[in-house]
Amino acid sequence: MSHSHEEKRSSGDATEVVKTVTYRVRRYIPEQDTQPRWQDFAVPVTRGMTVLDGLGYIKENLDSTLAWRSSCRMAVCGSCAMFINGLPRLACETQILDLKTDVLEIAPLPNTENVRDLVPDLSRLFEKHKRTKPWLIRSDQEELDQPTAEYAQSPEELESYMQFSYCMKCACCMAACPTLATDPEFLGPQPLTQAYRFTADPRDGGFAERRDAVANADGVWKCHFAGACSEVCPKGVDPAFGNQLLKRELVFRYLKLRKDRPTSPLLAPPEGVERNPKIPEAPEPTVE
Repeated sequence: MSHSHEEKRSSGDATEVVKTVTYRVRRYIPEQDTQPRWQDFAVPVTRGMTVLDGLGYIKENLDSTLAWRSSCRMAVCGSCAMFINGLPRLACETQILDLKTDVLEIAPLPNTENVRDLVPDLSRLFEKHKRTKPWLIRSDQEELDQPTAEYAQSPEELESYMQFSYCMKCACCMAACPTLATDPEFLGPQPLTQAYRFTADPRDGGFAERRDAVANADGVWKCHFAGACSEVCPKGVDPAFGNQLLKRELVFRYLKLRKDRPTSPLLAPPEGVERNPKIPEAPEPTVE
């Protein structure tokens, strides 16, 4: 009997098995495999069940050696990104029944090295991200290290870069990028978008330091604006848009159509305001 014939009419019971699907999982155990291989598992599905839930069922009931990476289970950490039916997705927020198929083909993210089974090696992503200096760069380094007040920032200034700050480094955009698929030296959408996120932040003054990292032969000019990165981003960051804004910023600065802006000043402490004694003091830093 085909899986589609097993589907039952829902009675509203979240524990009722409504169908059985085939998980076709790409396996790779470096200690025993010379090449990746595919393995099928039959997984009973209940309403609301996610792809990550199905992997948990396999590990608990069918094959305890199956490996993947996950943590929050609520689309916050980005750890469970994998290639699900031809698209990079978060397994924890992808519901099985929403895929409307009886076969789920699951593999590790493309454009990454494979550590084991569904676990991608994201070290290149993190290295490229770090190369773009994704932190506030200012001349008052002592204030950054030992802050005494807040930097001024208007709601409009915050809005200019806020959507790009939602990135959780899940690598879905990197996996979808056709340029990165053919040129692994390309920085990729995630690092470039984060370079723009900090360049657009009025508290930052580090554009000159980031320019060499993003405007070289492997930088933003290799972005062909395919838009695949934005299509798959689970947080709506829109890396393709961020990359185009970064290109515009580079052109404006090169043609001297935009002057370097002063970084946001420190806000003066409020006057006539007493601290609420019910609010505890902030804990001491745990890292020097």
